[in-house]
Amino acid sequence: MATVCLLARPEPERHRGRSRGRTAAQRVADLIEAAGHDVIDVSHSAATDPQRMIDVSHSAAAAPRALAAEGAERLVAVGGDGTVHLALQAVAGTSVVLGIVPAGTGNDFARAFGLKPDADLAAAVARALGPHREVDAISTPRGWVATSVTGGFSADVNRRAAAMRFPAGSSRYTAATLATLPRLRTRPVAVTADGETRRFDATMVVAANTAFFGAGMAICPEADPGDGLLDVLVVGAVGRVELLRLFPRVFKGTHVSHPEVSQSRGRVVEIDGAGIELWGDGEPLGPAPLRLESAPGAVRLAF
Repeated sequence: MATVCLLARPEPERHRGRSRGRTAAQRVADLIEAAGHDVIDVSHSAATDPQRMIDVSHSAAAAPRALAAEGAERLVAVGGDGTVHLALQAVAGTSVVLGIVPAGTGNDFARAFGLKPDADLAAAVARALGPHREVDAISTPRGWVATSVTGGFSADVNRRAAAMRFPAGSSRYTAATLATLPRLRTRPVAVTADGETRRFDATMVVAANTAFFGAGMAICPEADPGDGLLDVLVVGAVGRVELLRLFPRVFKGTHVSHPEVSQSRGRVVEIDGAGIELWGDGEPLGPAPLRLESAPGAVRLAF
């Protein structure tokens, strides 16, 4: 018998009813108990007493100690990338195994490992309680990131999507992209990968651990969360019409052949630029500059 912590991210009042995570959480807890494990629901603690479980301000030094004090061997996150982001602050760099039951808007981290929202909740819970392997994460001074860190137009889209109640599901990111397009602009960005600096007049910049963001967009299609490197992609000075033409290609990853798309790779990446706000896993990280480092094997992931 193991002790399993359960995290389903509480919804803000203005978004109540939009997430499936909290709805599924009780059923997940029942299934974990039926499998013979003790369940500790830390969802309320994460919302009301962050230092006990996970610090949502990304100062997460207390998180591993808190989970260890609970006697946790595994943390099961029920939700999307925001919930995974919250869970990561507690489990990265520890022996605690992370299981995921995808039930969010984007589910991009889960998608990278073939974990999809499944009507068969019992099968999803069985995977979350099953064997694990070590995968990479992104380490920053402001906390851990599972999928990618982005700035520019893509961060503007994240901000808009986070504030939207409708539409539901992955189409929210498409709607947010189209709604943000009229405010498209470029920004001067400096990207340093393993000591080599390149400067851009950029529409957007992404440093990725996994391939997907924005609910299935293969923004960095070759990103491998097992190679100890971050894939960096910069979209240069493209206009609204050209970006609109480029947008459908992102879902297949064919956008990388566009002449205004630049790619690089590195273990340590720094993003800098005046007025650049950075987001990670669809969550705000604050302004550039920010140093990112691939942390090989930092997460014990069940899948």
